[in-house]
Amino acid sequence: MSTIDEKDKQILAVLKDHAEFTTRQIAKKTLLPVTTIHHRLQKLRKEGIIRRYTIEPDYAALDRGLLVYVLISVNLKYLKSKHKSQYDIVADLRKQYFVERADVVSGGTDIVAVVRVRDVTEYDKALLTKIQMIDGIDRTQSLIVIHETA
Repeated sequence: MSTIDEKDKQILAVLKDHAEFTTRQIAKKTLLPVTTIHHRLQKLRKEGIIRRYTIEPDYAALDRGLLVYVLISVNLKYLKSKHKSQYDIVADLRKQYFVERADVVSGGTDIVAVVRVRDVTEYDKALLTKIQMIDGIDRTQSLIVIHETA
């Protein structure tokens, strides 16, 4: 189990909004020495606290400006009879180019998928011909995001 302190938390807070920053830029923001930043980043990577650096694309510029959360209910009896689980459905969902992520959740819904497409027309096609056709999916509910915050 790793322990992170206030310095680590400062570094992570900067990286959360600026993953592209160099150690020198992080040092300037946190007022910590560059060597401290370097050693702590190595430690955070080694311990698995920092798993990867990523980007936040402009989805509208990529023609994928519509964000939809799809709440998915599965037929557990059917899945069991086929020797499958919710994890198999998640794997099938993740194969679709428009599924950004899919997670098994608790509550009234079994899986939440995050879908990015061009527009409602493309979403309609994705939902009706791909998502709802996955074996074991019983019901879906779509939550179309009307304002996305960064």
